Amino acid sequence: MIISRTPLRISFAGGGSDLPAYYKENGGAVLSTTINKYIYLAVHQYFYPNQSLLKYSQTELVRSNAEIQHPLFRECMQMLDIHGIDISSMADVPAGTGLGSSSAFTVSLLNVLHAYKHEAVSPEYLAQTACHIEIERLGDPIGKQDQYAAAYGGLNFISFNQDGSVDVEKIVMPTEAKKALENNLFMYYTGTTHSAKAILTEQNKEMQNIDKRQVMSRMVEMAYQLRHVLESGSIDDFGKILHEGWLLKKSISTSISNPVIDTLYQCGLQAGALGGKLLGAGGAGFVLFYVPKDKQTNFKKQMTAYTELPFNFENYGSKIIYMNE
Repeated sequence: MIISRTPLRISFAGGGSDLPAYYKENGGAVLSTTINKYIYLAVHQYFYPNQSLLKYSQTELVRSNAEIQHPLFRECMQMLDIHGIDISSMADVPAGTGLGSSSAFTVSLLNVLHAYKHEAVSPEYLAQTACHIEIERLGDPIGKQDQYAAAYGGLNFISFNQDGSVDVEKIVMPTEAKKALENNLFMYYTGTTHSAKAILTEQNKEMQNIDKRQVMSRMVEMAYQLRHVLESGSIDDFGKILHEGWLLKKSISTSISNPVIDTLYQCGLQAGALGGKLLGAGGAGFVLFYVPKDKQTNFKKQMTAYTELPFNFENYGSKIIYMNE
């Protein structure tokens, strides 16, 4: 039995600039962190060597990898030429909630399958290969930030270069400031999930509009601004930057927000949050708020109608947490 564990992520600034329609012309940048919510995959040899048993939200019993319906299982197992396994997936948070779960799944799957073949792989390999599978082999209209966040882990500034390469730089903060930031962040569930692919397809198209590109350029500038704020250890402007970024993001596409999200967000601001944003591509999932310590007691009282997801920062990316030969 071999088990991989891969963290989900929250993105603070620059989201959308990792789409090829933008970074190939301008270069992009995202500031994000992984959190202690995970995707798990467990694999061991199946009793029947000529079959594979896959267990996720559905169950598949197949005689060849070409028969697999789940696209990520199929592509990863075909690429690595793995057969005769029993593999199961589990997650702390439902898919489609804006925490990068799909790409975290791909990274976790690659990691556990390579471990099954007795191969150690690097974070860079996991991220690059996950991007290759999702974007090139499957043609998904997504960016690259989630794969790199899941593979590397931690609080990172991730740059997307025009030539397609990606640079990951750790954000080094004073310890007390980082803990304060962690304690001042709250996440609430909108109550809905969805696939981000339709919204991301629309966002790729919107990048043909010069006004939308200028908005995205400002969002990238804010990622650099936020990096400076964090590295200096002064987090007083964090909420303000999140708020401005959320207003800019909403202006890119009408499908990013909706009345449910807007109501939750306004409730958070009225309760004492200095700012926040919807996590992920838009339309559903979790809303993140920045709340100063002196406002938190009242904030929690005012937000009892919504479901909070407590979390902490995670410093590590995808790893093998159990291996029994």
